[in-house]
Amino acid sequence: GAGVVRVPRPLPADGIPPQALVDDTEDVSLDFGNEEELALRKAKIRHPLATFFHLFFRVSAIITYLFCDWFSNSFVACFVTILLLLSFDFWSVKNVTGRLLVGLRWWNQIDEDGKSHWVFEAKRVPTIAASTEAEARIFWLGLIICPVIWTVFFFSTLFSLKLKWLALVIAGISLQTANLYGYIHCKLGGQKSISRVTSRFFGTTDVPKRQTRRISEDHIEEHGKTGTK
Repeated sequence: GAGVVRVPRPLPADGIPPQALVDDTEDVSLDFGNEEELALRKAKIRHPLATFFHLFFRVSAIITYLFCDWFSNSFVACFVTILLLLSFDFWSVKNVTGRLLVGLRWWNQIDEDGKSHWVFEAKRVPTIAASTEAEARIFWLGLIICPVIWTVFFFSTLFSLKLKWLALVIAGISLQTANLYGYIHCKLGGQKSISRVTSRFFGTTDVPKRQTRRISEDHIEEHGKTGTK
C-alpha cells in the first residue's frame, strides 16, 4: 500500500494558526476587585491624623517622663503634664483611633438596674474599606509596647526608691492597660476561652451568653456584654 502523505495547511499571511486566533478571542475573567482591594489594604496610611495621634500622646508621655528633669525642676508641673498626656492618650485611643484604624470599640455602661456592663464591638465593613496593614500594625504595636515600657518604669522606680513617681507610673500602667484589655477583648471576644480567662481575672461571677449580630456596613457586630459586680 502506498503511504499517505499529509501536507500541512499553509499558514495565513500573518503566520498565526487559525486555532490560535480562536483561543485568543476566548473570554478571560479578570478580577479587578481583588486587585483594587489588595492595593488599598497595602496602602501605607489612609488615616494619617489618627495614626499620628495614636502614637503622639503616649510617646510624648514617655519622653516627658524620661527627660522632664531637663526642662523643669518642678515635680508638680511634670506630674500634671504627664498625667494630662496619659489622659489625652486614653481618650483618643478609646474613642477615635481604635474605631478608625482597626474598626474596634469598647466602653462600659450602666443599665436601668444599676448594673455595670462591658460592651465590646467590632464594626462589620466591606473589606475594601477596612484599615490598611500598616495602620493595624502601628495600632497594635503602640498599644502593646507602651504598657510594657510603663511596667519597666514601675520596677525601675521601685528599685531606685523614687517613690514620688510611683503613683504616676501606676496611673500610666492602668490607663494604657485598660485600652489594651478592651481592644484585645474586642478582637478575641468571640472565643470562650478568652472570656473565661478575663472573667476570672476581673472576678466576674455572672457571665451571660454572648450575642453576635452581623449587619451591613453602617451597623455593628456586638461580641457581647459581660456583667460585673
